[in-house]
Amino acid sequence: MTEVPSPQLRISDQERESALNALGEHMSAGRIDIDEFGERSARITAAKTRGELGELFTDLPVPHPVFGVGATAAPEPVAPPPRMPVPQPAASGEMAARQPEWSAGQRAVAALIPLVWIAAIALIATGAAGWPVIFAPIALTAVGRALWGKGFEHHDHHHRHDRHRERREEFRAMRDEHRRQRRLDP
Repeated sequence: MTEVPSPQLRISDQERESALNALGEHMSAGRIDIDEFGERSARITAAKTRGELGELFTDLPVPHPVFGVGATAAPEPVAPPPRMPVPQPAASGEMAARQPEWSAGQRAVAALIPLVWIAAIALIATGAAGWPVIFAPIALTAVGRALWGKGFEHHDHHHRHDRHRERREEFRAMRDEHRRQRRLDP
């Protein structure tokens, strides 16, 4: 970003709105993801000076926040639209509903597997047991998979990607609605 004029000057709500709009454009272009958008927008909301806002855009190309009277991030001379809500992560109750409930046996086996692997490696390394000890953690892992299916220890991996995709699509829908409203408002 070019030099921020008067970096110690306090910013107005209009300049803060300009920064949020510019940040939304960067997310729409795919330069930042939704998590980084949330982090940076929180820092924009808390910013007090032009310098603090400028720091958030040093690694991003144009658009940048516009400083001064009548600052807007939109190229057309339209009043800044109301702030778009930032999508929130799912509530903990919703997360629990998406994940399958583990039984006590599953939790016990999942907790034991890494301990048995560590114990087997330590016994072999110290010479306290021979190499056949390695079959104990292999057998325990195989039993866990046989009883509860492949990937029981990584059941949430795909859910994280699905949640990220859902949040991105939700933001895009809000952005498109926001743009549609801007075109309709006189």
